[in-house]
Amino acid sequence: MIPREYYSIPKDNLGTDSKIPMEILSSSEEVYSKMALEMVETIEEHNEAGEKTVFILPVGPMGQYPIFVEEVNKRNLSLKDCWFINMDEYLGDNNTYISIDSPLSFRGFMQREVYDKIDNDLLMPEKQRIFPDPVNIEHVDLLLKELGGADICFGGIGLDGHIAFNEPSPKLKLKKYMALPTRIVELSLESRVTNGLSDLGGAIDMMPKKAITLGMKSILASKKIRLGVFRDWHKAVVRHAGYGEMSPEFPATILQKHMDAKIYVGGVAAELPYEDGTV
Repeated sequence: MIPREYYSIPKDNLGTDSKIPMEILSSSEEVYSKMALEMVETIEEHNEAGEKTVFILPVGPMGQYPIFVEEVNKRNLSLKDCWFINMDEYLGDNNTYISIDSPLSFRGFMQREVYDKIDNDLLMPEKQRIFPDPVNIEHVDLLLKELGGADICFGGIGLDGHIAFNEPSPKLKLKKYMALPTRIVELSLESRVTNGLSDLGGAIDMMPKKAITLGMKSILASKKIRLGVFRDWHKAVVRHAGYGEMSPEFPATILQKHMDAKIYVGGVAAELPYEDGTV
């Protein structure tokens, strides 16, 4: 087996010489707070300057949203000039959105847990709350280009290194992978198992097999990228992302090329995956 020396980097040294800057935090709650406050403070700065704000947003991690909603309402922060563009959404076998009422629906989550909880006088128009659309796949890429790209792309990292649902593509050359557009994808077994364990109590056979996802091209065009990791299995994932060889085989490594990417590492994710880096 190929040794992965970076798996043996201890918590106290994690981030040192990483090819993606890391900020080590004490808990998942600190990761959520960091992301939420970065959202709020960026909007405040842009509002004061009379500028729009464009975010690419995930549904996973999700813990930042209650903090964000509370801060927006408490600060009376207008979102009128904000564009929130979500990364992805599950599809049925017929390539249409799953029901917004499904507990798995990212559209449903954003509506219930974010938009419905923000004071209506502060909320942006519905046309500025965007998901990639399986009926008009090119729309979101064209919109992001028209808006000048996202100010910040927030997200997480999947078990196989995926960003949004840009999953490993070992057969693609790096340059071609980086240019991938928004598209409909077949989800890997790893993604379905990981999400099925956390979202459906292990009912993996009920997980959708398809999704629509923003491509790496629009994600990499963001001015900043901020990723939060905090799960037990992120111990290995974050080390691979920051120290591994850049490759479409582990998509998060490609962020090593980005001019302003950062990973917020919370709690257990900073611990050693196992006692030494050779198995």
